[in-house]
Amino acid sequence: MSLDPREALLAPQAQRSSESVGRLRPESEHSFRSCYQRDRDRIVHGTSFRRLDGKTQVFLNGKGDHYRTRLTHTIEVASISRTVARALGVNEDLAEAIALAHDLGHTPFGHAGEEALDRLMKDHGGFDHNGQSLRVVEVLEESYPQQPGLNLSHEVLEGLRKHDRTLNHPALGTHPSPSLEAQIANIADEIAYYGHDLEDGLASGLLPEKDLESLDLWKEASEKAFSESSGLLASAGPRTHRKFIIRCLINREVEDLVSTSGEAIRSSGVSSVDDVRRHPVKLIGYSPELKSRNAELRRHLYANFYHHPEVQGTNETACRQMESVYADLVNNPAHLGSRSLTRLEGEGLHRVVADYVAGMTDSYLRSRFEALS
Repeated sequence: MSLDPREALLAPQAQRSSESVGRLRPESEHSFRSCYQRDRDRIVHGTSFRRLDGKTQVFLNGKGDHYRTRLTHTIEVASISRTVARALGVNEDLAEAIALAHDLGHTPFGHAGEEALDRLMKDHGGFDHNGQSLRVVEVLEESYPQQPGLNLSHEVLEGLRKHDRTLNHPALGTHPSPSLEAQIANIADEIAYYGHDLEDGLASGLLPEKDLESLDLWKEASEKAFSESSGLLASAGPRTHRKFIIRCLINREVEDLVSTSGEAIRSSGVSSVDDVRRHPVKLIGYSPELKSRNAELRRHLYANFYHHPEVQGTNETACRQMESVYADLVNNPAHLGSRSLTRLEGEGLHRVVADYVAGMTDSYLRSRFEALS
């Protein structure tokens, strides 16, 4: 019997905690928390989760009090994930847990930092923040004397393997698709970072609003915002103005996602969570119209914001600092933390150094760099 009475209300295609495959190290059930609630709590109480507050989303941490960090981005992804999961009748706790863990392996300095660390590791297996998130929860977190990692449930770990071409399930073997909850967390990540990076770009002045007026998605959101505010948007301050438009933009994306995904689930004929995993294509997605409009927005953000000289130049400087710190640790392993030193023989110097560098906050890496000179 499930510990969560809400499971009786879930759709047939939802992943129920009572049907979880379980954990690598079996544990007895909690008296009133489901396994996915426990997973969520383990993630939130973890050291790596706290460090996200000091890691870059787009602007380097410390650039301004109101810009997103990797932590605030993660919380926003979790919020959208819960909304979509509830609307589709699937497991909110599982979707939330996956969302909260999805960026635990991210480096300092955002995607620029990830690319720099991947270059440094090109002869040693490379580096990818999605794979690193799995390493964090399976190996690097220290919470239990019985084993390393957080001992999360199989379904949360499955959700973190979002870029694997084939997944493995103890009962099903290989399968092409993850649970609906994992699919939701994945696309909620996209909704959050494009919508909120857009807001940060506008707030910084690097993205002039007039340049967005050619984008269909922005025009539609602006018209909706003006209508919903009964025309008051025209006289609102700049912060309220942009926030309200982006609110309408995100709501438009979520409504499209729920409507399109709900129809895809119904027409697919899947009637269980195992059917979802066996289904050849993912069932959570946008309508063709919105997918096209999102692609247009994405191209604009990359061309005019992510690759803006001010963002790019700052990131390049930060990444050179990362390269120096990485080289120092490779050449002087004694500078690693004591626990990292115990892993050298089993995992190799470069992987342990990559783990150590990836776990740093922006400010800690800068302080390590300054200590080199």
